[in-house]
Amino acid sequence: MKRHPRIILGICILLLGIASLGLGPAKISFADTFSTLFGKNLDASQIYIIRDLRLPRILSAIFCGAILGSCGAVFQAALRNPMADPFVLGVSSGASFGVALSISLGYSSIIGLPFSALVGALLTTLFIFSLGMHTKVSKTTLLLTGVATNYILSAGMTLLMFLHHEQYDRILFWTMGSFSSSTWSQVIYTFIVSLLCIIPLSLKHRDLDMLLLDEGSALSGGFPMGRARILFLLLATLGVATCVSFFGVIGFIGLMAPHVIRLILGPSHKHLLLPTAMFGSLLLLGSDTLSRIILPSGEMPVGVITSLLGAPLFVWMLKKGRSDYV
Repeated sequence: MKRHPRIILGICILLLGIASLGLGPAKISFADTFSTLFGKNLDASQIYIIRDLRLPRILSAIFCGAILGSCGAVFQAALRNPMADPFVLGVSSGASFGVALSISLGYSSIIGLPFSALVGALLTTLFIFSLGMHTKVSKTTLLLTGVATNYILSAGMTLLMFLHHEQYDRILFWTMGSFSSSTWSQVIYTFIVSLLCIIPLSLKHRDLDMLLLDEGSALSGGFPMGRARILFLLLATLGVATCVSFFGVIGFIGLMAPHVIRLILGPSHKHLLLPTAMFGSLLLLGSDTLSRIILPSGEMPVGVITSLLGAPLFVWMLKKGRSDYV
């Protein structure tokens, strides 16, 4: 029974991916789409649109969604809070601010955007982690701290755009999120990072379950909770930073995917992690497809779509008091 959701999600991702290849400003029929994929289409423009523009974009959304979904599950386990999310806690904004600061100071060509995003995300994660380890800090306080961190980093981004007008467009990109400039090199990189996130997490699913226990129970069982938390959060931060460095801030995937799958399959990470990654892929691929077709001309940033989907869920969770695992 536990395999059925994986099969269903896999089929949904495949069908949506194929359908998405033909959708966009340039309408391409399914017959032409399949003939292009199998090398039988001689139309150079359709070949370019599908192979060089849409296919890398679709694969990037799939792998990025898998990363954000699985990393969201890690943040929720490490902080013992089902409402924790890289976007809500400000980790994605930290990565984005690191990129913007690197661009503004002219260091982006030297140290690279992925490294800049990693440093920004890591510092933000360490700040949240240090606060979350205090037993007297409530889960609500932790969430409010993340929201405040988001506001501070957003203000910093706005200041950087004001001070560096020539870099306005480049910095603005990281605040919204988009797959419009996806390349095959980014597809390969995000695919590798998705494997580096999902495979170790799947192998260490028992450790993630142990993080949900109280400190006394974990210590009595000889489980090094502090070290495990740090390692898992570092791995999740790497994944979030990779997505932000390439595609900008994309919010709420890390909140929606684990929460929905947890309601269906329960809190055990053995059955939770892979479906969560797949559902994250489906959510982000669907959001990106919507962002391409919802406007008559141009496209909407994918971060807007995910926020419109995720923000109501977050408010509902706060209203229902869903701060404990089901």
